[in-house]
Amino acid sequence: MRDGGKTYLNRFSKSERAVHWIHAAAFFVLLGSGLVLYLPSLAGIGNRGLVKDVHLYTAIAWALALLAVVLLGDRKGLRRTLNDLDGFDLDDRLWLRRYPTKQGRFNAGQKLNAAVTAAFAVLFAVSGTLLWYGERDTRFRFAGTIVLHDGLMWISVVLLAGHLYLSLIYPRTRHSLRGIVRGDVELQWAREHHPKWVQEVLASGQGIEDQARPQSGRLGPSPGRGSAAQVSPPAGD
Repeated sequence: MRDGGKTYLNRFSKSERAVHWIHAAAFFVLLGSGLVLYLPSLAGIGNRGLVKDVHLYTAIAWALALLAVVLLGDRKGLRRTLNDLDGFDLDDRLWLRRYPTKQGRFNAGQKLNAAVTAAFAVLFAVSGTLLWYGERDTRFRFAGTIVLHDGLMWISVVLLAGHLYLSLIYPRTRHSLRGIVRGDVELQWAREHHPKWVQEVLASGQGIEDQARPQSGRLGPSPGRGSAAQVSPPAGD
């Protein structure tokens, strides 16, 4: 059955989605194992040594998996995405002040979230490495390391709750989940929430493609700034 004749615009490539889900999966495992190690009420769950190993090796696997995506995936598309996230213009600054301005493929809030997530990942990795070395060499034991690591965890929990609310519950934004799961979003939704990006796609010269295009057309390149993003036909059941 056709999905009401709706048109979909490619938003994320396979490589971009892989980065997101690798980070998300690792975060949940690290959060769960970290809470077991941190909270006395959860100390009875599993063997502490095993939980510490799960925590450590998940962090290593996370870093290696991200490196593999960067080396083997769509590096050009990932660089384009990095440029999209890194650019803050006047519209972004006004959006943060709650002025109704047009947004690109990422709005200002998403750009800030990406910056905070990247910074937290680095701080988690550095503090976690120091904690691991500190158990083996007292020269690497610093008073503030565990405070930093634990503080990052609690702040991350709050940010995660907001992220899940916007992507799963809030009606105006939960459609964006489709983009990070299937790669595309409804064109009308994109025009409402990311009009500057839609204008850039149309200005690139590709425009709205024929609705009879095969389903494989959904898997196009990463639609970054100035690139020709593809528009896919309605999904069929």
